[in-house]
Amino acid sequence: MAGEHIVRSFDEDLNRLDNMIVEMGGLAEMQMSQAIEALVRRDVTLAEAVASGDVRIDALEREVDVFTVEILARRQPMAADLRLVISALKAANDLERIGDLSRNICKRTMALAQTSAMGSAMNTVARMAGLVQEMIRNVLDAYIERDVDMANDVWARDEEVDQLHTSLFRELLTYMMEDPRNITACTHLLFIAKNVERMGDHVTNIAEYIRMMVLGEAHDESRPKDDQSSLTVVSPDAVSSSKNSESA
Repeated sequence: MAGEHIVRSFDEDLNRLDNMIVEMGGLAEMQMSQAIEALVRRDVTLAEAVASGDVRIDALEREVDVFTVEILARRQPMAADLRLVISALKAANDLERIGDLSRNICKRTMALAQTSAMGSAMNTVARMAGLVQEMIRNVLDAYIERDVDMANDVWARDEEVDQLHTSLFRELLTYMMEDPRNITACTHLLFIAKNVERMGDHVTNIAEYIRMMVLGEAHDESRPKDDQSSLTVVSPDAVSSSKNSESA
């Protein structure tokens, strides 16, 4: 935290707020890691445990809500202090959403465990998730260190997550067109991939809060977005051509 205040207890309040955000972030990252592990291993028992395990994240978000209101009422912070308090409040909401999305992945995993394995597609989901997990760790470091450069790096890397999501979306559409028996598994994987992509967006939000918290300014350029899944179309001719080349 930059500088100390005349009232030492105010510094203690802000440090406590930082610690709450870091704890939430650590729990969210761990929950995501376990959710992806359950997905890859098709482990229903682990998925059920993770799905019911975000109680602490929810409780911490409520604590942050209450505590930030107390700080605003008692300390009446201004300038950088006010930006810090508001950023913590907003970051807590994004971290809580990451926990919710991990729970959603676990629910889909329970259904996927009853279908045939989708090897290469599962690997792409795991790769996406690995990128987002690294983004979570880095954005937490940037938050504590008030490191705008590190936050900007996280902000830029969300584009790679979007690109993987678009590629996976096209791949899963092709699988479904090739064989209707793939539809159930692919549909659940589509939702899981979207959940991971949304996690990346929430991390990117936090990166933006860090810039605002430290510099008092928003990004001067549009957020890098390269998710083209909503525009992706796979033609039946392309699928037929692919089948023919494989059988040749």
